[in-house]
Amino acid sequence: MRTDATEGAGDTMITPSEPGDGRPDPSLSALMSERRQLVNLAYRLLGSLAEAEDAVQETYARWYTLSSQQRQAIESPGAWLTKVAGRICLNLLSSARARRENYVGDWIPEPLPEPAEWSGGRAGGATIDPADRVTLDESINMAFLVVLESMTPAERVAFILHDVFRYPFAEVADIVGRTPAACRQLASSARRRIRTSRTPAPPTARQAAIVRNFKQAWEAKDIHALIGLLDPNVTATGDSGGLATTVRRPVEGAEQIARGLVDLVGRLADLTILERTVNGQPGLVAQQDGVTVTVYAFDIAGDRITRIWAVRNPEKLRPWTAGHSTRHHVEDRPPARSDVRQL
Repeated sequence: MRTDATEGAGDTMITPSEPGDGRPDPSLSALMSERRQLVNLAYRLLGSLAEAEDAVQETYARWYTLSSQQRQAIESPGAWLTKVAGRICLNLLSSARARRENYVGDWIPEPLPEPAEWSGGRAGGATIDPADRVTLDESINMAFLVVLESMTPAERVAFILHDVFRYPFAEVADIVGRTPAACRQLASSARRRIRTSRTPAPPTARQAAIVRNFKQAWEAKDIHALIGLLDPNVTATGDSGGLATTVRRPVEGAEQIARGLVDLVGRLADLTILERTVNGQPGLVAQQDGVTVTVYAFDIAGDRITRIWAVRNPEKLRPWTAGHSTRHHVEDRPPARSDVRQL
């Protein structure tokens, strides 16, 4: 099975250490070299870095529950780990639908900074293993991940494994538990969803210019300039998980969103807006007292912003926060409100 399907995802390095029966026994370093590949796969499947890390941890736990003889009998440990991780993610996706029905407000995939930001001291000064980073490419941008959320678990797994990681359908079938022909149909259905829901994005430099103009108009409280940068049918969605103030339902319309943003920056004098890369694309980060409180991702068509995603759930902002443990301080956050001013 392929383990180098995505650039930077980690190469297979199985180092033999001849045990008594002469069979190669993969070393710990060889097994851990698969970690980046597994995290890359799990994040794309689950849309949550925290859940991806848990899935990968569970994958390794299952490996070490095998006896020494069972491990030595596995021809490709990398293929075995990928198969188990895929099945764990498939099960998590099936249960996630039920969990997200009880989620407070809308659920947005967890946003990720670019690797330099991740390891540049903005994650509480902690040293983060490069193997834990997710490779940023087109399959990681927010618009793409949001479309994946509309797929069935089997569609999502078949599509990501085949179209993104280039696994043959015979191997996808072994993970999904269906025939290769059925997996081919699942991937085809997922592909149609992608095509019908997405519009061609402008070049990255153009996107960055539009986001920069949006930031400047927002800081200047220029409602007319903001409206000019927003598509008339633009939609803004907030995600707090009930742990921060945000809109409880998507807000539609350029004027309503522009006025809400201007009201927000007018009431919060200590709000700092920074240009940052969000899931590989130009985005914005809002900070208060030097701490990231909101990450904004955008979908852009032509010269207009068509979608805005505002992630405020502190549990989804771990890689963005500096010197604060969001897992230990979420109880200090006020409850979510239905208020456009908290976008």
